[in-house]
Parts: sequence; C-alpha cells; structure tokens
Amino acid sequence: MKGVIGGFPSAVGAALRGVGRTIRIRWRAVALVAAGVVALDVLLPPLVLSVARAPWTFFTFNPWLKSLPAYLASGKPWSEKLDFLSRVALFWFSADGPYGAPEWGFAVDTMDVARFVLTALLIGVYVALWLERRGAVASGWQTGAGRAGGAVGACVSVLGLSTGPCSVVGCGAPVLPVVGLVFAGLSSTTLAVLSQLSRISAIAVIVALVLAIAWLGWQVGNRGAPRVSRGAPNIGGLGRPFRGPPG
Repeated sequence: MKGVIGGFPSAVGAALRGVGRTIRIRWRAVALVAAGVVALDVLLPPLVLSVARAPWTFFTFNPWLKSLPAYLASGKPWSEKLDFLSRVALFWFSADGPYGAPEWGFAVDTMDVARFVLTALLIGVYVALWLERRGAVASGWQTGAGRAGGAVGACVSVLGLSTGPCSVVGCGAPVLPVVGLVFAGLSSTTLAVLSQLSRISAIAVIVALVLAIAWLGWQVGNRGAPRVSRGAPNIGGLGRPFRGPPG
C-alpha cells in the first residue's frame, strides 16, 4: 500500500511531463484538431437538422452583444451579471416553417462555447499524444500498454460529437444530443430521457478524455525518464558488481 501511495506522485509527474512535452512539440496538431472539433460541434447539429427536418434558412449573432460593454459597466451585482452571461445565446441557426413559425432552431450560448473549447482541447491533446506514441513505435519503444488509453480516447471523441447536448427549438425538448435531433414526434418522456442522457454524456466524455490523456501522458513521460538500476552497482562499465577492495 505504501508503495502504491509513494508511486502516485511520480506517476502524476510523468503524466504531466509527457503531456507538457507533447504539447510543446506538437502544438500545431493540438490547435488544428481543436479547431476542427469546435467547427464540428457548431456545424454538425444544424447539418443534421437540415437533413432530417428542413434546410436552415437563417443565421445570426445575438444583436444584444453590441450592448455587452454597457451591461458590464452597469451597476447590477456581478453575481447577476455572471448568471446572465453564462446563459446568454451568442448565435443561432433556424429554419423557416410553413406557417411563419420556425421549423427548428439551434442556439449556442456561453456555456456551450466553454464546453466546445474544453472538449476540443482535450481531444487535440489526446490526438497529439497518440501521434507522439505512434512516432515512438518506429524507434522501437514498447507501446502496447498505451493502446488501452488510445482506444478509450478514440471512442469518447466520437461519442462526444454524437451525444453532446444541443440547445434546440422545435424538437420537443430544449436540449437534445446530436443523434437525437433526427427523431421527431417522440413522446415527452423519451425526449426527457434523451435530454438527461445528453447532459450526463457531456460530463462522462470529459472525464474519459482526461483519464485517456493521463494514461498516454504517463506512457510518453516514462519514455524519457532515466532508468535506475536496482542491482549492485557496476564499476568501470565492465558489467561486474563492485564487491569492495581485494584482500
């Protein structure tokens, strides 16, 4: 038990060392993957709705954002400001319905953007670690233990894009996973279950990505760590243990 507890700080240090070194070396990959994931988070829901329901016909940024500096400078309590700003919609897509009402709408608020960016950065770091591990294969480094973390990261990356919560209008529920946007006319109970599962999946995806990054980071960090021999010390590089002076 003491050995496990004593080895935990060194494992954390190795994981942080591996993640930090990988980000410094492959920061372009992190940025490129993160940008692509954010774009998918924003564009995938309206694309799915356009195919399953009706093509989108309108997009706009929230006109109220022009008043943001004046709102921040107002005398309202900061607790009220932060609560409002965490829920304000930044932009939205919508499709016109046959009777003037929107067929559907997809809005992105401040918390959505924060979740998009966090998930995208985690996926970007995971991909960079995976590339670093794959590059180590060519140099003969043993990487079999890292495959588990790689498989978990790949699965949760796809899961996050397909089950992330979306703020929608005209689908029977205020929040639905992307894969649930194609279902219209479901019962209110089913939609409520999908909505709750979508929120839970967002947390589960972030936790799984952090664990996968920690595992791969530990693998990469240990690759560059010096190995200390536990046997008897050698002398003169001759490979024989030193047993003291003769006589």
